[in-house]
Amino acid sequence: MHRLRGLVAGVLAGLLASSAAFAGPPQLQPHDITIKDFHFRSGEILSELKLHYYTLGQPQADAAGHITNAVLILHGTGGSGRQFAAPQFADVLFAPGGLLDPARYFLIMPDEIGHGASSKPSDGLHMRFPRYDYTDMVEGDHAVVQALGVQQLRLVMGTSMGCMHTFMYAQMYPDGAKAAMPLACQAVALGGRNRLWREMAVTSIKADPAWLGGDYSAEPQLGLRGAENLLILAGQSAWPMQIAMPKGEQVDAWYREQIAERVKTAEANDLIYQLEASRTYDPSPDLEKIKVPLTWVNSSDDFINPPELGLAQVEINRVKAGKFVLIPFRPDTHGHGTHTWAVFWKNDLADLLKRSGG
Repeated sequence: MHRLRGLVAGVLAGLLASSAAFAGPPQLQPHDITIKDFHFRSGEILSELKLHYYTLGQPQADAAGHITNAVLILHGTGGSGRQFAAPQFADVLFAPGGLLDPARYFLIMPDEIGHGASSKPSDGLHMRFPRYDYTDMVEGDHAVVQALGVQQLRLVMGTSMGCMHTFMYAQMYPDGAKAAMPLACQAVALGGRNRLWREMAVTSIKADPAWLGGDYSAEPQLGLRGAENLLILAGQSAWPMQIAMPKGEQVDAWYREQIAERVKTAEANDLIYQLEASRTYDPSPDLEKIKVPLTWVNSSDDFINPPELGLAQVEINRVKAGKFVLIPFRPDTHGHGTHTWAVFWKNDLADLLKRSGG
């Protein structure tokens, strides 16, 4: 803990300097902290763990000097904090007068361990990088929050993997936030089809002879294509796809473009770690530890979290101040990706902010 306290003054000074340097519409501001000798749950130690994150807005403090307006926003598997600048999210929430207007809130968007510009296998260690899991990642998120001098978040929210991390953050740090909003996940261990497609993606990469146990010099294209095929399918919704592409040649053309772009930017070892990090996830034994108002939002057309399982409807009853919302599927919903289209759940966020203190 002491090594994080030493970072606070320097991080905040850099934050203020960088935010004063731009004019016009606010842009996400990038920052880094480095933690020495980070201990992973696997027992491994990384001598220097870099955590990259983005901010928007300014911290505001009360009379006691406590920051009161910080919001932590957590991304999904393979993502980055900067993804929240996308118009379907930012134009709805970050606009002037929006629910998370940066004129009012101090927004913190980390690149999770193994993602973006934070420390990850592709930095050089390859498959010798420590075997991180979701607990390590949430501890990294909390380290960023501490480094910024935030004792209690106004809100923690996240999409997909970030949804799962939101549950864990609310459990691991019961007084760490005034409200929580998990978007697109389950609150049980990953089993069934959800575990299966992840294992299939990992196996596809490792079965490619070009993977070379992770010590490749060129990306294993065949294995990555197999993994990305599964990721594409898992993220889609049948109804809007049928409307947008009713003809086979339309689907074929779209797929050729999608797979080429995804494989071009994919990194095999990073993807393996990202998918395998979920294997120890299971917040279900400790849902009663969540004591803050929580709104959990899933989508009816989500392949990854199918509503017919009925899991969320049962587990939400164990969250004292919990509320579950299931977005009906429509021609304009986006399957699993509905989590990032704020227009579908902005009213639920407004309600959560109101019932957790305005």
